[in-house]
Amino acid sequence: MRSHFAGGGIVLLLLAACGSQPSASPVAATIQCTNTGAPHHAYVVVQHMSGAWMERCVGFAASFIDGQTVMDQSGIEYQAEPVGSGKVVCQVDQEPAQFSQCFPQNRPYWALFIASRSSWSSAGGGYTDVTLHDGEALGWRYVNAADPKPLPPPMPRRLES
Repeated sequence: MRSHFAGGGIVLLLLAACGSQPSASPVAATIQCTNTGAPHHAYVVVQHMSGAWMERCVGFAASFIDGQTVMDQSGIEYQAEPVGSGKVVCQVDQEPAQFSQCFPQNRPYWALFIASRSSWSSAGGGYTDVTLHDGEALGWRYVNAADPKPLPPPMPRRLES
């Protein structure tokens, strides 16, 4: 009987080692999701200047969800300031560590992207102007001010094709 337990333990160990997939994200191995039982899900992807990135998901019942609600429910720390008709993001996930203004001249900033149908596009306005539908995502990438056309963050794993 003892040999059956030992053999079973070895099989379980092999299954765990061979069956687990490496993390696609340098920051988080699993997608943290709020309201997972909801019929629809939107995503937030944040990529730091270092290249490290994270992904969160927010479930919702309506046919769409606004950018402000997605950010608030994602659990990702962020700081924003009002401008004109909306808000701009100054800090996401503690980057930069300190700030006195959101877009200081010649300093890095958070570029905003929208993912739909497995491709990113630059956001036309601020995150409070965004409406997301099932499977779509907000993407944030901390970029150098000198970059004329910043690349988007990685695609959310649920939207990869």
